Amino acid sequence: MADRVREVDYTYLMAPNRAGQGARILAELGKAGVNLVACSAFPGKRGTSQLDLVPEDMAALRRVARRQGWRLSAIKKGFLVEGSDKIGAVHRHLRKLAEAKINVTAFDAACAGKGRYAMLLWVKPKDHGRAAKTLGSR
Repeated sequence: MADRVREVDYTYLMAPNRAGQGARILAELGKAGVNLVACSAFPGKRGTSQLDLVPEDMAALRRVARRQGWRLSAIKKGFLVEGSDKIGAVHRHLRKLAEAKINVTAFDAACAGKGRYAMLLWVKPKDHGRAAKTLGSR
């Protein structure tokens, strides 16, 4: 089965880097019925953490953020790659971008069970269109 590459919109918010903050944010999203296609979190500056959120419905996420007083970043674009988990699955996509001279800003990948994997991938906005074409994004 061929990998599926699709463009996704994401936003991020900064939260205090303290125990329970991620759980609190995800609980509010869950209560509001906001489905996340993916999320990623990592330490930010001066006692904060950055939570990248890839929602199925960006408008729904923005409504919850407004109600909760969360400051979301501008909407950004990335890629979600899904496919069969086999040796070299991630490398294949990174190699295509390297050959096209497109720098990858960041990526996260994990096996998803039942022989599947998924990867979130980000490039600079100026390279997004070329990356979409190179990756065969739908």
